Amino acid sequence: MTTILRHAIPIQTTFDPPPGNAVERIIGPCWGITVRSRSVIGTTCAGLQTIFGGEITMFTELANDTRNEAMNRLEQHAREMGANCVLGFRFDSSELMQNTNEIVAYGTAVVIRPTA
Repeated sequence: MTTILRHAIPIQTTFDPPPGNAVERIIGPCWGITVRSRSVIGTTCAGLQTIFGGEITMFTELANDTRNEAMNRLEQHAREMGANCVLGFRFDSSELMQNTNEIVAYGTAVVIRPTA
C-alpha cells in the first residue's frame, strides 16, 4: 500500500492560490505518472467478490494507491522545478493494454508568496 504523505506544498484543484497568498511566478506544467497492472490473482479474487456484490475492495485499494503515488510524484516534480505550489490539479487515466492503467496527476507549478 502506498503511503499517503502530507504534502509539503499546497496542491489546489482551483487556479486560485491558497488564501493569504498571491502567485509570484508561473513555472509551467508539472505531472506525476504511474502505470499499474492488476495481477492475475487480484483479478481472480475481485471476480469472486462480484458474485456477492458490493465494493470490489482489491480494485479500490489499487486505484487509491495508484492515485496517491501519482500525486506524490507530481509534488516531487513541482518541487524539482522550483515551485512551492501546484494550481489546477487534476487526475487523468487511460488503459495502456489489458489490465494495465496509466494514472497521471497534473497541474501548473507556481511560486506563491504571502500577501500580508
